[in-house]
Amino acid sequence: MARKKTITREQILAAAYEVVATEGFSRFTARNIASKMKCSTQPIYLEFKNMDDLKTELFEQIYSYLSNEVFPVEHTGHKIIDLAYNYIHFANREKKLYRSLYLEEYGGGEEMQEFSYNYFTNAVKQDVAYANLSKEQIESLHNGTWIVATGIAALMSSGIIHPTDAQIEKLIQDSIDAILVQEEPIKVNY
Repeated sequence: MARKKTITREQILAAAYEVVATEGFSRFTARNIASKMKCSTQPIYLEFKNMDDLKTELFEQIYSYLSNEVFPVEHTGHKIIDLAYNYIHFANREKKLYRSLYLEEYGGGEEMQEFSYNYFTNAVKQDVAYANLSKEQIESLHNGTWIVATGIAALMSSGIIHPTDAQIEKLIQDSIDAILVQEEPIKVNY
């Protein structure tokens, strides 16, 4: 008689998410995830080919969360400001997860950057205010506002600065205005 599976794929993903959200990607190991579930590592390898497979599926779950629950929330009705605002507030609400995804070398790094860039580009293209921008201008807007928003997010989540929502909105709007009048696009090497 075959043994009944007691640990599900969803439970493993939930434990993996908890490890990343509380301890960071440097602790993303089969042993640490199994420890969260109080079991051996065997169920992880029964459900996933390897840790990269688990990490890929975890990222899909995180992308879905950010795309559906975090980034689309409207505050001002201005796409870029709302996106920056949501990113900053996510960094403050979920400090460790934010750092794990965006600031750790072990973490999402490039994948998160690509996901965020694609999300930003699609959102901006749907905004009539930016309908006539070139690909280079959209890239400049992304790079410039992302750098400013990341600075605000990092300083706020560390408790160093405490701007109001109105101050955040003004900082982002000033960045957008400055970027759109520049002749040279803002390039960043990742």
